[in-house]
Order: sequence, then structure tokens, then C-alpha cells
Amino acid sequence: MNTPITHTPDPKLDLLLERIVDVRPELVWRAWTTPEHITKWFTPKPWETPECEIDLRPGGRFYTVMRSPEGERFPGESCFLEIVENRKLVWTNAMEPGYRPKMSAATEHCGDFLFTAVITMEPAGTGTKYSALVIHRDEAGRKQHEEMGFHDGWGTALDQLVAHMKSV
Repeated sequence: MNTPITHTPDPKLDLLLERIVDVRPELVWRAWTTPEHITKWFTPKPWETPECEIDLRPGGRFYTVMRSPEGERFPGESCFLEIVENRKLVWTNAMEPGYRPKMSAATEHCGDFLFTAVITMEPAGTGTKYSALVIHRDEAGRKQHEEMGFHDGWGTALDQLVAHMKSV
């Protein structure tokens, strides 16, 4: 059995959002791995996610389209790196499906930085300890992502995830 890779956050390079949420890890997992759920919560309102495709396997495609309130579309294509059902999901916008390296990030809206996201879910009472760690290549990318509103945006999306999964 393979041992999952762990990462110790580097405050100069990484951003971290951690929270206890009142939905079970299995529901958080389903929210992250089912396109029909992602389109309901992935982008903070009034933004929308009208499209999502998931090929849930290492090297598989994670594709979303974010739409601004003005109707502008921002496609994002990523590659899954590590999948541990109901516990951990790792993906990167530095690669296309099949581990094909990218030359640059997918959209101007998401900045010109490449990153790897590590989403973990641990049981916590009747809920989940949720962690979203975003690993950046350099301090400039981390700073740009933080200034774009990482904590507010990812925090709002998490609130939307919880509300959505409570309604299904």
C-alpha cells in the first residue's frame, strides 16, 4: 500500500484554510468529486460554475469554467495527482491531464501563477476538519493569490459547499 504524501505548509509559499464544518467527510468528498455538486458551490456568488468535468484518477482531468457576473468565462484545466477516497484530493493547475506540463496558468482571472491544491477531510465529531492547502512555486505567486482574496474566496466557497450538501 502506498503511503500518502504529506506536506508541511511553508508560510512564505503556501496558503492554508482550515475549518471544522458540520457535514461528514463523505459529503465533503462527494461535493468535491461530483460535477453536479461542484457547479452549485465552487465559485463565490455572484460568480457561477456552469461547467465541470472530472476524471477522478491520478492523471485525470479536473476542468471547470467560472463565469463572472458580467458573463465572462474563465476555463481552468487541472490534473489530479493523489486521491484517497473521503480523505484527500490533490490537484494542480501546473499540469494538464495525463501529467502533461503546462507553460502557464489557465486563466488571467486566476492569475499567472501555478499551484497545487491539497484538500483534506478528517472526521471531527459529527462533522469534518477541512483543510485546503494551496502550494505555490514562489512568494510572488502566493502573494498574488492572497491579494486576489484567497481566504475570503475559498472560505465563501466552503460555506456554499456546506450549505449545498446540507440541502441534498
